[in-house]
Amino acid sequence: MTRRLLLVVVVLVVMCGVVRGERRYLGALREDPYRRDSLSNVYGAGNPYRLDGLLNSRSRYGSEYSDESWRNPMGRRAPVLYEGGEYRGRLSVNPYERDSVSNPYGRYGSEYSRESINNPYGAGNPYKRVPIRVYSGR
Repeated sequence: MTRRLLLVVVVLVVMCGVVRGERRYLGALREDPYRRDSLSNVYGAGNPYRLDGLLNSRSRYGSEYSDESWRNPMGRRAPVLYEGGEYRGRLSVNPYERDSVSNPYGRYGSEYSRESINNPYGAGNPYKRVPIRVYSGR
């Protein structure tokens, strides 16, 4: 009986990614508002009541007090952005963090950097077909 329980616990932990340290997919920026994983879809990933949602002010990824939230100005583990497998910085309101998209002098926050989502002629081009995906920042 205890062996089965232990096996079930181990399987659940591995499936949740706790042991492997995988990042959790939270949604996509600049995507069709009718897609389920789009943050602009209020019935999908952009739902303000979603338990692990970025737009839920009480979730660990949306609270201004959580270290893993994009709204915490002092958060150190903010969600990360990837576009087609390329790193695009951290989704954070912290203007002093090096990788933050809110840092106007940083590589991923400057409106002049081609790797910044704030540059409409670079990574922030609204006509690109590749979505910017948001993952937990562990």
